[in-house]
Amino acid sequence: MTTPTSPAAAPGACADVPFPPDRHTWFDDAQALLTGTLIVALGLVLFRQAGFVTGGTVGLAFVLHYASGWPFGALVFAINLPFYALAWVRMGRAFTLKTVLAVGLLAALTEAMPRWIVIGALNPWFAAVAGGLLIGVGFIILFRHRASLGGFNTLVLWLQERYGWRAGVVQLAIDAVILLAAIPWVGPLQLLLSVLGAALMNLTLAINHKPGRYVAY
Repeated sequence: MTTPTSPAAAPGACADVPFPPDRHTWFDDAQALLTGTLIVALGLVLFRQAGFVTGGTVGLAFVLHYASGWPFGALVFAINLPFYALAWVRMGRAFTLKTVLAVGLLAALTEAMPRWIVIGALNPWFAAVAGGLLIGVGFIILFRHRASLGGFNTLVLWLQERYGWRAGVVQLAIDAVILLAAIPWVGPLQLLLSVLGAALMNLTLAINHKPGRYVAY
């Protein structure tokens, strides 16, 4: 007869006696940082090739890249610099260090990939759908290893705790400002498809990254 604490017990039979989660090793985290940033970079290459923009610090990097011609990868890394100190205070040393590494990898990959992959023709609708889904999947891999790609998330959470501003509303306002700022360099269809890509990215996160669905850390 199977005991309630045995690994052979039926799912849910020992919900009151959960097994301790497996901790990620340094190798687990290293491959996750590489894999997650590689997938996000591929999605961003599709966005960049199609002339799209998105929200957050990556979207701000897109706008500055289109406006100035400065290297996109360098802009992504530089824009995130002010947020690392806040992340250190809020999320701890390990999270911040992994985030710095992830952002650095993303910056390098987004600059190198256009030399590794030459896209002759790209359907903008495919770029929006595939790019948004790829970025969402890459974020999930990073989140599940307690890393991120920086951004305004840490800032809006701090503003919510410090001043009571609703984080979702503040994040939405920031993203809206970034999208509006891109109008001089992004056409109406590109702007529409940018919103579609961002929506698919967030939908991927909402469906696949729920509390309690993944226990290792």
